[in-house]
Amino acid sequence: MLDGKTIAFLVAPEGVEQVELTEPWKAVKQAGGTPRLVSTASGKVQGFNHLDKADTFAVDATVDDVDAADFDGLVLPGGVANPDFLRTVPQAVRFVRAFFDSGKPVAAICHAPWTLIEADVVRGRTLTSWPSLQTDLRNAGATWVDKEVMVCPEGPNTLVTSRKPDDLKAFCQAATDVFS
Repeated sequence: MLDGKTIAFLVAPEGVEQVELTEPWKAVKQAGGTPRLVSTASGKVQGFNHLDKADTFAVDATVDDVDAADFDGLVLPGGVANPDFLRTVPQAVRFVRAFFDSGKPVAAICHAPWTLIEADVVRGRTLTSWPSLQTDLRNAGATWVDKEVMVCPEGPNTLVTSRKPDDLKAFCQAATDVFS
């Protein structure tokens, strides 16, 4: 399904919700795709199980060394600290926006839409997220819905969003479908 496709996973050096990284990563691999871990710094990123440190993961490339043209899609895992940090890094925000500008699919879960808001790509789109982001998304011009997964094709690309780790099965299926 994803043979020959490379999917970027953008995360901060720490604060990513581990299961929101590892489950979509496995889904991309199982579908025949190549996932690549992109961060704002080289080395390793620290995963978290909610507020507790979990595993570390080796970074494949930094946002300074890659371009959206190198990838067929983008996954933005959540965790509170992860997207909050990413939205403060101009190179990360530009990297995210480039997927929208080039019409490539993006999948974001939980708190990850904070980075989408900073990239100014949610206006006129319908999204779901962790419930505490709904006001932020509405203020940025999006329509927020409380659904397990939302696939929004109205815009320059297809955008897949989900609310939380409990939605990962539906999120992973929708993301791999859209990436194919």
